[in-house]
Amino acid sequence: MAFSFFGGIHPKENKSYAEHEKVQAFPEPDILVIPMSQHIGAPCKPLVQKGDHVTVGQKIGDNAGLCVPVHSSVSGTVKGVEMRPHSSGSTMMSVVIENDHQDELCPDIRPRTPEEVEKLTPEELMGIIREAGIVGMGGATFPTHVKLSSGIGKVDTIIVNVSECEPYIVADDRLCQEYPEQMLSGVGIVMKILGLSGAHIAMEDNKPEAAQAIRQALDPRTGMVLDVLPAKYPQGAEKQLIQAITGRQVPSGGLPAAVGCAVFNAATCKAIHDAVYEGMPLIRRIVTVSGDIVMEPKNLMVAVGTSLNDLMEAVGHRENPYKVLSGGPMMGVAQFDLSAPVTKGTNAVTILGSANRFAVKEPHCIRCGKCIGVCPMHLMPVRMYRAERSGNVEAMKKENTMDCIECGCCAYTCPATIPLVQSFRTAKQKIRDAAPKPAPKA
Repeated sequence: MAFSFFGGIHPKENKSYAEHEKVQAFPEPDILVIPMSQHIGAPCKPLVQKGDHVTVGQKIGDNAGLCVPVHSSVSGTVKGVEMRPHSSGSTMMSVVIENDHQDELCPDIRPRTPEEVEKLTPEELMGIIREAGIVGMGGATFPTHVKLSSGIGKVDTIIVNVSECEPYIVADDRLCQEYPEQMLSGVGIVMKILGLSGAHIAMEDNKPEAAQAIRQALDPRTGMVLDVLPAKYPQGAEKQLIQAITGRQVPSGGLPAAVGCAVFNAATCKAIHDAVYEGMPLIRRIVTVSGDIVMEPKNLMVAVGTSLNDLMEAVGHRENPYKVLSGGPMMGVAQFDLSAPVTKGTNAVTILGSANRFAVKEPHCIRCGKCIGVCPMHLMPVRMYRAERSGNVEAMKKENTMDCIECGCCAYTCPATIPLVQSFRTAKQKIRDAAPKPAPKA
């Protein structure tokens, strides 16, 4: 709690647009597009086909290996299993469902009593979490059951991430204000699985109402404590948050478990509660829809598969948007097709106007070094950019490009407005493409 991390910035927060807007249930649209890949790892194989009837919470995709299933958010008829636009900027195999608006619940969904939950073993709990399709909901979308199973016996510190340091986004803030008991219940399940008697709820000091709600809901007997940290971007990045809470530094290329830590997003913890106690898979999430030209910023409980365009129509905008992002302005992905759907990792839709338009036709680095001073990973963005522009993969590796967390601090502070983050994403892909391919199995 007394620690901080190197670098970082203090961008204008712009959270006032939506921070006082209570979570509203967004009506499910007539057509939903549910991608078969909403997580890091192997994409799901569709379990349904055109013409099938599906119910709310029914599993419609699954696969072996590093994978979690996906479920139908509504009841209705499968209209197609086909490639559709995805918020990542690519196309993805998706199940298209026509909503019958009957909300017919899958018969497999069954709530559990506290007594039943108490009897569940860590292995059974992880099985429930896996079958519910739960992933990291802060944006990373790593399968939660894998993080839990790999942390058993290695982790001594649990950190619940409520930093939400990106401008505009207040989804986790509202979640902690309106669903603190469910979120903390999910933390308790994580503690049981990992065999630990305590957890840190890490929150920035720009969320006083959420902090108060957590304090009121906290039972000191659980061993959970609330740590309020000074606001600083990108404190929500897990390596930076670990350093801020414990003073430990995750080594280059390492995972949090290497220093005895495991980090879980607040929304992920609530999803764990919903899966274990309510029997409900991850089919809805809170999405902040905000921006400088939005007429009615909102926090919406949205069914996975709802199009970004539907959310934009719900809030309205004063002018033709210059840019629409899935996520926030620092790490979000600009959308080329607004029919792309909300996924498990979509915490915000940010709509920006022409005042945010800036470009330099031929950006030239002036060697000012500002990007180096703000990089929280101790990298040299100016040299990483030069290596990527040269096309030299070995030089990209030498500059530790794969350690970049793509937080955008360097691009934010660059006076030449060089698209540094995009350059590093390209460099990472070049490194992956150049890696030796595994030999085919006999």
